[in-house]
Amino acid sequence: MSLAESYQRCETLARQTGKNFFYSFLTLPRDRFQAMCALYAFMRVTDDLADSDAPVEDRAAALRAWRMQLAEVCATGESAHPLLPAVADMLRRYQVPVNYLTDVITGVEMDLHPVAIETFADLERYCYHVAGAVGLACIHVWGFHDERAIPTAIDCGTALQLTNIVRDVREDARSGRIYLPAEDLRQFGVQPADLLGTRPPPAVVELLRFESSRARDYYRRLQPLFEYVDPPGRPILDTMVSIYGGLLSEIERRQYDVFTRRIELGKARKLLSVAQSLVRHKWRMLFAPAG
Repeated sequence: MSLAESYQRCETLARQTGKNFFYSFLTLPRDRFQAMCALYAFMRVTDDLADSDAPVEDRAAALRAWRMQLAEVCATGESAHPLLPAVADMLRRYQVPVNYLTDVITGVEMDLHPVAIETFADLERYCYHVAGAVGLACIHVWGFHDERAIPTAIDCGTALQLTNIVRDVREDARSGRIYLPAEDLRQFGVQPADLLGTRPPPAVVELLRFESSRARDYYRRLQPLFEYVDPPGRPILDTMVSIYGGLLSEIERRQYDVFTRRIELGKARKLLSVAQSLVRHKWRMLFAPAG
C-alpha cells in the first residue's frame, strides 16, 4: 500500500467514526488535516482493540502486538497494517515523540480491568494517558512556539476527558468503570449503585455539578494555549473547545440529567462551531499587528 493510500484509509476512518473530532479537522490546511486523520486513526484502532468483546487476555495481547507494530514501523518505515505507514509519516514529518502514542496504549490497557480511581490525582494521571498525551501529539501537528504549550495541552486534554466522564457516567458504571474519584463519592454520600439507574438521588446531581466545575476550571486553564500554538492550529483548537465546552454547557442546561439519554450535539451545531472558529481566527489574523 502506498503512503497516499494509507492516508486515505486514515481519512475514511476519521470521517466515519470521528464524530466530534473530525469536524474540527476541517479547519486545518490539507497536510495537517491528513496528519490529524492519521493520529485519530491510531487512537481509534487502539481504543477498538481495548473495547472488543474478546477475552481480556486476548485484548491485552492485541495491544502488546499493536505496540510492537508501532515500534517496527517507526524503525523501518514499513508495515503490513494499512494505517501505520501514514502514522509513521505523521510522527516523522511533525516530529511527534512516539512515546505520546505509547502512553495512550498504556492508558487503554488500564481500562482492561475494573478501574479503581481513589483520588483526583489518580484521575488526572488517567486523563493524561487517554487525553493529555493526545493533546501533546496534536500541538506538534499544529505547531507551537512556546514551551508552555506542553503543560497547557495536557490541561486541554483533561478538560475534554472530564467532559466525557461526566456525560458517560452511567454508561461507564454499567460497564464496571467508575472514573469519578472514590473520595468524591464518599464526600457526597454517593454509592456506586446510585450511578446505574435513570432516576439518581439528588446527591448524584450535586456530585456531577462538582465534577463539571472541575472541568470548567480546566477549560479556563487551557485558554493561554491559543497564544502558544501557531496560527494554523488555533481554529482547530477553538473548534474542539467549542464543541466539548458546548457539550458541557448542554449537560449543565439539562441539570446533569445524563441518565435518561445520551447528550450529544447535532451535526449542524458542530459545523457552525467550525465556521465560527474559522471566521474568528481569520479575522484576528487580518488585524494582527505586523512585525
